[in-house]
Amino acid sequence: MDARLSQGAQSRVLEVGFSDGATFRIPFELMRVYSPSAEVQGHGPGQETLQTGKRNVDLVALEPVGNYAVQPTFSDGHDSGIFSWDYLYFLGAKQDELWADYNARLQAAGVDRDAPMPEKAASACGHHH
Repeated sequence: MDARLSQGAQSRVLEVGFSDGATFRIPFELMRVYSPSAEVQGHGPGQETLQTGKRNVDLVALEPVGNYAVQPTFSDGHDSGIFSWDYLYFLGAKQDELWADYNARLQAAGVDRDAPMPEKAASACGHHH
């Protein structure tokens, strides 16, 4: 899959155009809360870390990873997620469902979307990410 990228600094979105003609505007916040990194996703189902306080996160760098992915650096320092073209397509195509799931998880946890993340503790898996 091939993709074209452009950043909207003011709008906090990544515009992604794919070879099949699909074009998506993916908010930086959505990318950050659904980062495919182990720090966010954990090492298996049920080990995800709910991300909060990311509404105003910016993208400060976007590095290519071979011909298949990009590795963004966010303004909160998070830089360990590698976003494949397929994953970016998924984020773009499923935005509505992902936002609904994120809001449901916030509500279930009893936390506000804009609440600051708790101080970093050692990961449940024993690794430091």
